[in-house]
Amino acid sequence: MIQPGFSFGSTVRVTTPPYDGEMKEIPVDVVRSARRKRTIQGSVVDGRVRVLVPAGLPADEERRMVASMVEKLSRKRRAGVIDLEDRGRLLARRYGLPVARSIEWSSRQGQRWASCTPVDGTVRISNRLAAMPDWVIDYVLIHELAHLASHGHTERFKTMVARYQLAERAEGYLLAKSEEGVFD
Repeated sequence: MIQPGFSFGSTVRVTTPPYDGEMKEIPVDVVRSARRKRTIQGSVVDGRVRVLVPAGLPADEERRMVASMVEKLSRKRRAGVIDLEDRGRLLARRYGLPVARSIEWSSRQGQRWASCTPVDGTVRISNRLAAMPDWVIDYVLIHELAHLASHGHTERFKTMVARYQLAERAEGYLLAKSEEGVFD
């Protein structure tokens, strides 16, 4: 959550989701630009988040846009820590599922948690999941790997996914996140 009162060069405390087991506070520098008209841009420089925003933005809009950018950068950072390929292979072995040809993070999963293309064995996982607990990510991976063996949500598919002990809990968690408007 970002605290109000951005100013150039000031440190704004931002609490980000854990990506190594604990919450992190990241300093954020907001740089206003008279040349920038509508868009914002963010990057991590020397352990600080630097967000470039249009100079004329109303304060509440600036807070919303900066918070969104910080969340996006945080997901990207966490996604870089999790090796989906290794995790997918491990889960496939453990639960007797096919191994995907490739598994990658995607920032283009606007309305889905993940997708699978059984024809070529590829799996794409929304980077929105990077901020969620590992057991939820594992469930989504298992769900998509099961699609490699069984197209659709058949009884065979459901049986494969149900082998994961936390499947029901993860489904509830994702349903709650969907209702919170995670995809808005």
